[in-house]
Amino acid sequence: MAIAAFGFMGSAPVLAGVVVKSSGPSAADFPVGKKLNDASSITLREGDSVTVLTDSGTRVIRGAGTHRVGARGASKRTAFAMLTRQGSGARVRTGAVRGAGPTAASNPNLWNVDVTAQDSKMCLPGGETVTFWRADTEGEETWVLGSATSDFHVHVTFDEGDATASLGADELPLTPSSAYDLSGPDGGGKRRVEFVTLSPVPNNAEDLAVALAEQGCGGQLDLMSEKLAS
Repeated sequence: MAIAAFGFMGSAPVLAGVVVKSSGPSAADFPVGKKLNDASSITLREGDSVTVLTDSGTRVIRGAGTHRVGARGASKRTAFAMLTRQGSGARVRTGAVRGAGPTAASNPNLWNVDVTAQDSKMCLPGGETVTFWRADTEGEETWVLGSATSDFHVHVTFDEGDATASLGADELPLTPSSAYDLSGPDGGGKRRVEFVTLSPVPNNAEDLAVALAEQGCGGQLDLMSEKLAS
């Protein structure tokens, strides 16, 4: 698995939205990443559910009938800007949060690598740092990110109370033809991680959703959908 660069050529025409999730009898007609124009309506059958990401946020359309996609609502541009802000690699300190609880913390930034997630692909903007995030900030904790093809490895250390830890480009060079295995403090639970760089990063939710879908960064697509819920 290689670290790849993905080029996004300009902005597409204004869209009503992009499908980020679908289920039911008509799911095949609405694959993840499908673009819907600003005047479109969709016809669903009983049991269908289609989640669409628009400038007004994430909208879930359910049930039999014909539904207008571009329903009006308050813009989520501010929330999108906060979610995708770059250059926020400084350590973030919070109170201790138990990750399994009902009030567990949620990853606040789309570019943070969630150390406990199961996703194998992670889309990142080109930059100088890679930031890792954990939900449970109690205690110091060290994770190991090692090359799958050599003995190269780096330690990702979270200090007591810190939710994030960052590595600079000199510590973690994202070079082509590299794959990494991430393992926890106990040495178990290895998972393969592939980093994909987006260059440039789309500057609106609809285009970014398409890019994430095309690159297979499903965890980030789900996170964006959750954070921009109407």
